[in-house]
Parts: sequence; C-alpha cells; structure tokens
Amino acid sequence: MMRAVIVEKDADGATHAAVKDIDEGDLPEVAEGGVTVAVEYSTLNYKDGLCLGPGGGLVRHYPHVPGIDFAGTVERSDDPRYSPGDKVVLTGWRVGEAHWGGYAEKARVKADWLVPLPDGLSTRDAMAVGTAGLTAMLAVNALEAHGLTPDHGPVLVTGAAGGVGSVATTILAALGYEVAAVTGRPDQADYLRDLGAARIVARADLAETTRKPLESEEWAGCVDAVGGAMLARVLGQMKYGSSVAAVGLAGGADLPAKVIPFLLRAVNLLGIDSVLQPHDARVAAWARIADVLPMEKLTAMVVPASLEDLPRLGADILEGKVRGRVVVEI
Repeated sequence: MMRAVIVEKDADGATHAAVKDIDEGDLPEVAEGGVTVAVEYSTLNYKDGLCLGPGGGLVRHYPHVPGIDFAGTVERSDDPRYSPGDKVVLTGWRVGEAHWGGYAEKARVKADWLVPLPDGLSTRDAMAVGTAGLTAMLAVNALEAHGLTPDHGPVLVTGAAGGVGSVATTILAALGYEVAAVTGRPDQADYLRDLGAARIVARADLAETTRKPLESEEWAGCVDAVGGAMLARVLGQMKYGSSVAAVGLAGGADLPAKVIPFLLRAVNLLGIDSVLQPHDARVAAWARIADVLPMEKLTAMVVPASLEDLPRLGADILEGKVRGRVVVEI
C-alpha cells in the first residue's frame, strides 16, 4: 500500500481531492521503458491547483493522482539508462494531468520523461526548483540566445513573486542583470529585493493597455508570466532588438497588442514551453540551474508542505495567495 492524493469524481460531476491509501498495483503500467520511482518530494504549480480544484481542471480520467513534477529514487527500471538507486527528476510530459503524477509515494513513468538529478542538487532542492524553476531557466537561456547580456540594461520580470518569477528574479540577479520585479502585492517588496531585485514595479503601472503602440524604450529583456494586457503594454516599452520570453498567462490568454513593436523595434516574442521540451535541452537547463542558482536564495523561497496540505494550497495558488515555491515532502 502507498499514500497518495486521489482526485475522484462523484456521480453528479463534482470532484474531490483527499489523501488515501491505495495499492501499488494500481499504478498505471507503461507500455515500454517504464521506470518506478520512490517519490521523495513534489511541488505545487498552477496546473496542480487546477487539477486539485472542484472542477478537476486538466484531469480527463478518474480516479487520478495529480502532481506535475517530482524527484526521487529509482526502484525498478525496464530501461538501461536507469538503475535502482539512481536519483531522478521529472517535469512536464503531461504527468499529473493525463498521467498519474507525483502526489504519491511511488510513480511509474516512461524513462524518456526523466532527467538524472544534477550534481550539487538534492531531491528537495530539485523540487524547490521544479517546473517553475526549469521554465525560468529556459526563459533566461532563450533571452541570452537572442543576444541579451547584463550591459544591455534592466530586465523586467512580471508576476515576480510567483514560482517562475521568483526563480527568474534570482537567476537573473545572480548572473549580474539589473532586475525590475513586477508585483501587485506591496508586502512582497522586501522578499523580492532579498532575491536580488533592484527595482520594484507596481502591477498597476503596467496593468492597462495604452493607445500608444510605442512608449519610451525601457527594458532590455523581459520574463513574462502574466500575458494579457500587461504583456501588450510591455511590448511597447521594449528596447530595439530586445526580447520577451512568454512563460505564463495569469493575466489572460488574449493579447490586445499592436504589431508595431515587432516592425519598428524588431522586438522578439519568445514562447517558452517546459512540457515537451527535448531531453538534451532539459539536461542542459538543469545543469545550469545547479551551477548558477544560489541555494541560499532558493531556500528563502520554499514553503514546506505535506500531502494533506495540498487541497488547501491548490485553492490558494489559483487565488494568487502562494509566494515562491511550495515543496511537498512525500
């Protein structure tokens, strides 16, 4: 038997999440190259909040175990790349959505979905990073691949007190960038400065679109976790030839923007995906995380949690009440 957060659907269509004991044999089998992992830590992301919520979010089949990422130790492997005792990390691949995820003491997944735990990181560290941190690193890598360097000027991070934003702020500051952190919560200013933000930008300053297609050139780069009207506004403030890495849509999926910034300022809008990111890019991003992310800053972001806390925390993250990174000890 093993403990897991199980989401079930009633006959009337309502869903409920609770911690239960289930048989290990209930783990879905993997057709080819399956690996069984003893899960040590998971974390909480916006997608997890959706899956834990009353509507079931992204879940398609019940009963279901959410948790879109986890870290732990291999117990059994049908793939030669992994052996019992290996430490591994999983993020993405629709695990926790279409496939059973990390909110259980064990998980059974495809070997292709795993990444070896990087040297210098514990499984707890890896989940303090999690999908949010991996996304942040992929965003920074993309901005730099398109020419961003610290001497180009300030880099804007929207939704900076959230999971992706917190790690992006920390990584950029550690790499020598001047970070301008956007938040709608004034009480988070000290937290963001401790992570390395040089400036705090009030969300209200960027929350509304403007009739002007272009404003003064202010930002050398941007990691945007908000989308919507804020992204449209930011595009008009980007410096010539700069880039925005779009990582989220907390402010909505619509983009009420003009094409003028792309045509007259050669602004690049870079889409960042962490779900289906190729294996080699994942390995490279995790290696760089282990190299550049200050562990003491990472620790300051962490909110510890247990399986029993997840239904409540899932509701909190959907309401924007979660700061930093929730690490769930399984």
